[in-house]
Amino acid sequence: MSGPRPGTDWTADEMMTVAAARQLRDGTACFVGIGLPSTAANLARVTHAPNLVLVYESGCLGAKPDRLPLSIGDGVLADTADAVVSVPEVFNYWLQPGRIDVGFLGAAQLDRYGNLNTTVVGDYATPAVRLPGAGGAPEIAASCGEVVVIVRQNRRTFTERVDFVTSVGYGTGAGDRERLGLRGGGPRLVITDLGVLEPDPVSCELTLTRLHPGVTREQARAATGWDLAVAEPLTTNDPPTAHELAVLRALEATRHGTSADRPQAPGPTV
Repeated sequence: MSGPRPGTDWTADEMMTVAAARQLRDGTACFVGIGLPSTAANLARVTHAPNLVLVYESGCLGAKPDRLPLSIGDGVLADTADAVVSVPEVFNYWLQPGRIDVGFLGAAQLDRYGNLNTTVVGDYATPAVRLPGAGGAPEIAASCGEVVVIVRQNRRTFTERVDFVTSVGYGTGAGDRERLGLRGGGPRLVITDLGVLEPDPVSCELTLTRLHPGVTREQARAATGWDLAVAEPLTTNDPPTAHELAVLRALEATRHGTSADRPQAPGPTV
């Protein structure tokens, strides 16, 4: 992670991860991608949402890892899961029928209508960069009740038009998801290291609705590759609490094998 923001004891990545974790409600089922989405989802489970059901593409249902998994095939997911099913089962019987409440995704590129690219940068036949690919992201974007995207905000990532539509957000605007027959509700939030964007209820264009502490609207607009719409009033997120930071840093330490005291989920409440 980058160094702390001036005048704070937390980094931009920490603020982004905490803001994303806060969006996950206790008791919901969340389809989790590796990386920042997995960090945020596990932070939520260990803090305010102990009954959050984490579903990983490898077929691990209800995983409760005591460290951050390195991949969807990390053994800690299967070891701590309520059940392990085959990959076709997790897609055919859980995801595609609409049984997952929230999909948590990252991306290499994102456009004004929340379409995501994790396939190529540049021309598909002769790309400048070949990205990891789709994995389960297209199905997550199509079928989950709602999608939360967590991604760092800059002009390289926030582009007027993605080079390749790996996962459909709102296509070219209102009505496209319905026309394509997509079951899920689409991206509800895009959470970045600068703030939070939400789709306009009429046009479906992403609109800046909240800033993180210390960030200005001018900074957010300068980091966006299109003319970013800004809500009025534009509000500010609460900074991370000491507890959220302590748990997040303990989780991050487990990724590097440096934490002797791994974070524990809170016990059941009466």
